[in-house]
Amino acid sequence: MAEQEESRATAYTTLADGEDFRHELEIKRSRFITVLRRSPNEDAARSLVTELRKEFHDAGHHCSAFVLGPDRDVQRSSDDGEPSGTAGIPMLEALIKRETQPGVTDLSDISAVVVRYFGGILLGAGGLVRAYSESVSAALDSAPLVQRRRLRICAIPVARHAAGRLENDLRSAGFVMAGTSYESSRAVLRLAIADDAQEILNAGERVAAMTAGSSEIHTEGTEWVDLPA
Repeated sequence: MAEQEESRATAYTTLADGEDFRHELEIKRSRFITVLRRSPNEDAARSLVTELRKEFHDAGHHCSAFVLGPDRDVQRSSDDGEPSGTAGIPMLEALIKRETQPGVTDLSDISAVVVRYFGGILLGAGGLVRAYSESVSAALDSAPLVQRRRLRICAIPVARHAAGRLENDLRSAGFVMAGTSYESSRAVLRLAIADDAQEILNAGERVAAMTAGSSEIHTEGTEWVDLPA
């Protein structure tokens, strides 16, 4: 898990890591194929458009929008030949205005491309706006989303023979594990904890109780970790 630059936001929602998510709508005989991709940077977002132009080379339009960064400070869109403002901007608004929880709009690190095959019936400017917005919104309705949180990594040195049992106990207690490294005589377990002084203190007390005071936690850096949305 690569560490990202420090940001004002400590959490946001994004697409689950893995394959692209696809969804298709037919509106007045036109096909609107929406493809969503988790995109950590602009190169990843733009590569989706390039790939889909090759895959759907006979389509009339490959409109796109993406939002990047924990603070959502990178936002781009393209109408790709549709009348100005009828495709890219509605798609972008569908992303940035998406409520991931009641009253919370924090979707980021996601790119959307809508491939359109014209069905012979003109939709008009208003119809295009609704079609592109609805295409992205409908895809998001079914897409697998996760919460991405910035967590403090805390290391726990422990005797090698006791590492497996302690890891199981920590998982059972609800802690998020961030990896274990092994040395000749000891192991170092790592926890991902909310970057909050009281949370870290509480975790230290739990670890001390689990190990009869033989181990304590040491804070390290922060990492962005995917958690269920």
